[in-house]
Amino acid sequence: MFSDMNHCFRNIEGALIRRKKWFTARSIYSFCQAGNIEMRKNGFTLIELLVVIAIIAILAALLLPVLSRAKSNALGAACLNNLKQLNVGWHLYAMENNELLMANDNIHNGPPGPSWCQGTGWAAPNTTDIETGLLYPYNRSPGIYHCPADHSTLYTSSGVKLSQLRNRSYNLSQSVNGEPGPSLLAIPCFKRFSEIRDPDPVRCLTFIDENSSSMQDSQFGMPTTSYGNTNEWWDLPSDRHRQGANLSFADGHAELWRWAVPKNPKSNPWSVQADERQDYDRVRSVVRQ
Repeated sequence: MFSDMNHCFRNIEGALIRRKKWFTARSIYSFCQAGNIEMRKNGFTLIELLVVIAIIAILAALLLPVLSRAKSNALGAACLNNLKQLNVGWHLYAMENNELLMANDNIHNGPPGPSWCQGTGWAAPNTTDIETGLLYPYNRSPGIYHCPADHSTLYTSSGVKLSQLRNRSYNLSQSVNGEPGPSLLAIPCFKRFSEIRDPDPVRCLTFIDENSSSMQDSQFGMPTTSYGNTNEWWDLPSDRHRQGANLSFADGHAELWRWAVPKNPKSNPWSVQADERQDYDRVRSVVRQ
């Protein structure tokens, strides 16, 4: 408003200088009104403002899903990178130990033994279980054990849910030196890297982004043909990457697998549902039978 008045008075002053005459109050008012009308033509009407707001709202609605998908892709890429780094340490151990694969003997309710990582994953408030594992000396970064898209939290021993995030999201397949002794169902596994043939290193599962509901130890287990029951999950993959999970393999690569149905187990073990049979068989195909 003050700028309008200043503009008006400057015009009046110029007119007085040019014409060398006094204006009446009525003529001054008319002169200012004419200037204001001209200036208002450069502003927005209410309808124009509403149209602009509507366009901004439409653009926001279009961009938000894109931004959400971009964030999801970024978290998935970070998770894949974690698995690759874990795999590098796993390979280095085998190279330093005459192709002997790293022990993977931490099994729920099983006999204690050395393992790439200790603990349950859902109860440890710190990274001690990670740091005491055989894998840790090959990459001393506890952060690579946790998927950035994993928002599951810790539980107390009495089952009380806490707000603190878990420190680990990944487990190592039973196929790679996952048999602690003959007492555990005689599940077949590879002891040395040179033994990995069926499935071959390109298809042999190592680390997997495991479902937080089934993580009870540090080994990813599945029934094998020798066990007899191939109609239940012992452990399940996660579905936190847009209904998918990241897996790494013995040759060193990692990839994202999408699932036909979400993975929301209500018990452990969990019976294979009819609509997820293809997911189950696909995971079994990368585990030694």
